[in-house]
Amino acid sequence: MRSLKRTRHDLSAFLRAHRERLSPADVGLPSGGRRRTPGLRREEVAALSGVGLTWYTWLEQGRDIGVSAAFLDSLARVLKLDAAERRHLFLLAHERPPAEPGKTWCVLPPLVRRLMHDLPHPAFVLNLRWDVLGFNAPADQLFGFDAHLPERRNLLWLLFTDPALRERLDSWEEQAPLMLSSFRRDFARATHEADIHELVDELERVSPEFKAWWRKHDVHAPCNGVRKLILNGKAEPFEHTSLTVDEDRHLRLVVYARQQDGTASDR
Repeated sequence: MRSLKRTRHDLSAFLRAHRERLSPADVGLPSGGRRRTPGLRREEVAALSGVGLTWYTWLEQGRDIGVSAAFLDSLARVLKLDAAERRHLFLLAHERPPAEPGKTWCVLPPLVRRLMHDLPHPAFVLNLRWDVLGFNAPADQLFGFDAHLPERRNLLWLLFTDPALRERLDSWEEQAPLMLSSFRRDFARATHEADIHELVDELERVSPEFKAWWRKHDVHAPCNGVRKLILNGKAEPFEHTSLTVDEDRHLRLVVYARQQDGTASDR
């Protein structure tokens, strides 16, 4: 828990404004007749959040008291804050952003899809489960995504089960464990999601290499650098990087481009 410092006034105004926007009916309470002030009463917010009236009053007044992440989550639900407002509440009260629960299911936004197809380089979009939600023509030529059913169009699955992708990667036995260690970071963010566990369990059954490397618990730095791909019988270096294109949906745009300098760093 941390104390309120410079943001006490802003926190007080933020809580009061969002409390006054809600009606009793919004939170399942009877209206209780006419009210002198708009919105919920402090005692109603306190009761719904599971704290005492005096403590909540001190918080809304901006007093120097400690707040826990669990309470802030409860308060965000009571005040019906969206994701951006919840982050703002944490920054005001905790002076750090909250831990955002990772999501694996999502739909690729149309604008992101359009931007991806406008790129001249191979590009595709991954979620935390590494499902390939979209890809452009250069990426399909490089990785053959369209040859697989949508439900099997998962980069981690293809990495360990698709012979064509294995042949495409130069020194697959060196690159595959590095890519897997990058996936582990995303797995940790979405470990509460059942479908990501199903993917890991299935890969452990079908791939001895995956099973052995997964149980080493290696974790590597951000997934960018230079990766060598076999094209026309020759290993060619491609620079690759990933860009966050939708933070709330946990989507990343992965882009490959032929290397133009002499640097090399496989990740």
